[in-house]
Amino acid sequence: MIFHRLWLSAAVLALAVSALPPTASAATPRSSAAGWSVQRGADALRDAGVTGVSVRLETPQGTTTARSGVGDLASNRPVPKGGYLRLGSTTKTFVATVVLQLVREKLLSLDQTVEQLLPGTVSGAGNDGRTITVRDLLQHTSGLYDYIYDVFPEPSAQTYYANRWHTYRPEQLIAKAMRHEPAFPAGTRWAYSNTNYILAGMIIERVTGLSWEQEVHDRILRPLGLRRTETPGTWPFLPEPHTANYQQFTPDGPMADTTMTYRPFDSGADGSMTGTARDLNRFFTALSTGRLLGPAELAAMRTTVPVPQDSGHPAGTRDGLGLFFTPLSCGRGYFGHGGSGFGYVIRTAVTTDGRRTITVSAHSRSADPNTAVRQEEALRNLIDRALCRSS
Repeated sequence: MIFHRLWLSAAVLALAVSALPPTASAATPRSSAAGWSVQRGADALRDAGVTGVSVRLETPQGTTTARSGVGDLASNRPVPKGGYLRLGSTTKTFVATVVLQLVREKLLSLDQTVEQLLPGTVSGAGNDGRTITVRDLLQHTSGLYDYIYDVFPEPSAQTYYANRWHTYRPEQLIAKAMRHEPAFPAGTRWAYSNTNYILAGMIIERVTGLSWEQEVHDRILRPLGLRRTETPGTWPFLPEPHTANYQQFTPDGPMADTTMTYRPFDSGADGSMTGTARDLNRFFTALSTGRLLGPAELAAMRTTVPVPQDSGHPAGTRDGLGLFFTPLSCGRGYFGHGGSGFGYVIRTAVTTDGRRTITVSAHSRSADPNTAVRQEEALRNLIDRALCRSS
């Protein structure tokens, strides 16, 4: 399993494509060793079977980009420069940032309960909003059932095509989750659940009177000048230019073009945003260097709990409030988040000092577990090597 739509089976959520046409790679002209290393990492993902790959690394020495594979399988056109991306669950970092800004403004507290903020919303089947705090939602320690299993019950292309136009209101998604018992008492364990951030978006609206989308625009996108990052809601199409996304739903099955989003779980505060690698890097750099949060709130965001070893994350990964911490092979570590949906995986990572930031996007996923392992290793190695370099 990969960052961070942790839904369905590992086979369905694996990265990859089984067979690709010969392709050429492309990179920003640059002779540095860092540039060559990033291009080699992008090519390794392509060679492991990903249809299209894009990387953007920013350091004090400048920006290095790399592209590999193709922009779509029909035309074999190159992966576009600076293309639009689905951010998936990286949306959660934006939402968590807004919540923590509201904490700084004393409009809410991390220790407030869901019942206090959204009376009667979390109840039934053993769910109790009186025991779940805002911190539990942002850190995935609520124990709440992940609604996505109900809106995509069968991992098949038929399910995708039959349901991709359907939409739900946040209240409807929460109602679906409330039909299921919690996995554990709040605050006692960790388990990733998209339901948590649907509730976080509802809390933002309850506290401010404005939608979470509007608050993200007003508090983050506009101040940072992120003009190519959007909260499209139920609009299912990516702006041009973009790379096509492909999902293999069964091992040895055909690749389905899933560039159009699956609206039942890609329309809310848990994973609906779109943007570019440039904007993502700028956001994570600003966040890590204190431009968006005060010292106390940034410290709270970076206060982590262990992630279980069987969760599919690298060893030693810990979860904060909308941020994950992952150790690096060179002895340091990085904060970041990622997103995945049908046919794509994206990850953004920033060193703890905010000096090196990278976004990697991979535009196909396979149902073959062995291919998934190879591609996951290639993706992790790319990020690790890029962030561990001293220059």
